Amino acid sequence: MNRIDRLFKKLKKERKKAFIVYITAGYPTLRATERLILELEKSGVDLVELGIPFSDPLADGPTIQKASEAAISKGANIKSILRIVRSARKHVKLPLVFMTYYNLVSHYGLKKFVGESMKAGADGIIVPDLPPEEAKELIDISKKENFATIFLAAPTSTTHRLKNISVKSKGFIYYVSLTGVTGARDRLPQDIVGNVRRLKKITKKPVCVGFGISRPGQARRIAHLADGVIVGSAVIKIIEKNIGKKDLYKKVSRFVRGLAKAIHGE
Repeated sequence: MNRIDRLFKKLKKERKKAFIVYITAGYPTLRATERLILELEKSGVDLVELGIPFSDPLADGPTIQKASEAAISKGANIKSILRIVRSARKHVKLPLVFMTYYNLVSHYGLKKFVGESMKAGADGIIVPDLPPEEAKELIDISKKENFATIFLAAPTSTTHRLKNISVKSKGFIYYVSLTGVTGARDRLPQDIVGNVRRLKKITKKPVCVGFGISRPGQARRIAHLADGVIVGSAVIKIIEKNIGKKDLYKKVSRFVRGLAKAIHGE
């Protein structure tokens, strides 16, 4: 049982839902990323997704694409991000999950990536462009290291495919609330209720919903349906608006605390 499993077990006992935040590693800087991880934990976040920036992010919308480009231009890469995780792990207890693309992981070496990620203190990985049907090598390596492989389910996923995703996902299942790329939305799809319920009938594993969630009201609604709520672009936007300002971390913390209260039912 790794940190992700322990988290969901604890939250289930407390009858609470997980609040997951995505940030782009290296944005606005690597040093800022480490401090953001610390601030997020203090502000009520239960798990942090660290995006390892890639030049061609298929699943990311304009906000995260821009952050990724900025991070890459400042030298963010797997090695430098592993150093940040290793340093942050000395101060935080929450699970840390990487989100990146298969090209980067494959080029680095699957066994090397998983082993070094575990040593640094990371707990799992989400690879949006790697379907579970083609992920046997990564799954096998990760299973030996107790490293979670988290796969994405979509509104268009068939029941057969949802069952396959459920079997191969470890930690939790990432349900993409809409077709398209990441980014804050004013409204969430009307079919989300039925789709999440359908997935939860298929699996006993935690189901966490992301893509488009940006407001406490939306987060509260999703928390009633799912086991966790994932927010990314909305947090990146707060960071972007406050780069270079003294109150950057305070602004992020204030925004995140509002979401945390909605998700945790406080």
